[in-house]
Amino acid sequence: MKALINRQFDFMGKRRIAFAISGLMILVSIVSLLFQQLNLGLDFTGGTLVEVRYAVAPSLDAVRQLLEAAEFRDVSVQNFGASNEVLIRLQQTFDADVGERVVSLLREGGEQVQLVRAEFVGAQVGEQLRDQSGLGMMVALGIVMLYVAFRFQYKFAIGALLALVHDVIIVLGIFSLFQLDFDLTVLAAILAVIGYSLNDTIVVYDRIRETIRKSRIDDMPAIFNEAINMTLSRTLATSGTTLLVLIALLMLGGDMIHQFSVALIIGIVVGTFSSIYVAAALLITVKLDREDLIPPKKETEEGEEELP
Repeated sequence: MKALINRQFDFMGKRRIAFAISGLMILVSIVSLLFQQLNLGLDFTGGTLVEVRYAVAPSLDAVRQLLEAAEFRDVSVQNFGASNEVLIRLQQTFDADVGERVVSLLREGGEQVQLVRAEFVGAQVGEQLRDQSGLGMMVALGIVMLYVAFRFQYKFAIGALLALVHDVIIVLGIFSLFQLDFDLTVLAAILAVIGYSLNDTIVVYDRIRETIRKSRIDDMPAIFNEAINMTLSRTLATSGTTLLVLIALLMLGGDMIHQFSVALIIGIVVGTFSSIYVAAALLITVKLDREDLIPPKKETEEGEEELP
């Protein structure tokens, strides 16, 4: 591990390959989001969720056919935790007795079925959540851009914003491509990814700025490589320990936070990649140079110039 950290990697030399990989991932994500769209959970679409527990693991197809025969529309049936626990999603809002009605229907075949819970989300509430969450994400990205522009320089803000948009689009695209359930916990994970990725980007940017100011050369790719390699040990330690925790949550945390863990794992991997190959490499594309970081000279009363 020590040898890996001490080794100097030519990150900027591979930036065009990284741009191609990022571009392909973003293209696939956008196409999936446009044509396949997200598999929105009941938090956003509204409807009814019923969880039941069987004495013996049932056939999910049989459960689905039974409910559809009883004129329940848009039925989704899946295992929830153990094989004998079934989660039923109905894209309709029913009265408070729907849980008992579903259980009574499932018991008609002689099965021993127990109602665990029944939850309802109105369509108006779901639409409100969808709109407000999207607005919240846009506001977060806007504040991030203003902060980075004030803290560093506007070229840094462009790189940071594009890196965050890159991360969000790819996480959403993966959820759309594989039709993973997208609910409020996943939205919370995406906002957490924005914070994590921004923190990682700020660390890299701060080191790049200091290295540019101290360096006596004007070879920006070489300066960037030196700065990124100096932060590599910190990046590996932070990302590695975070992923260990998330993998533990994924395996042991249960179904309630399963998608949350998946979104964060994807986001941490993509965010670490983008901090180097999107946020940092884009500074070369926007032609960041030493003059961008040197304060302007002030003129004295005698007309002579002096540094502040």
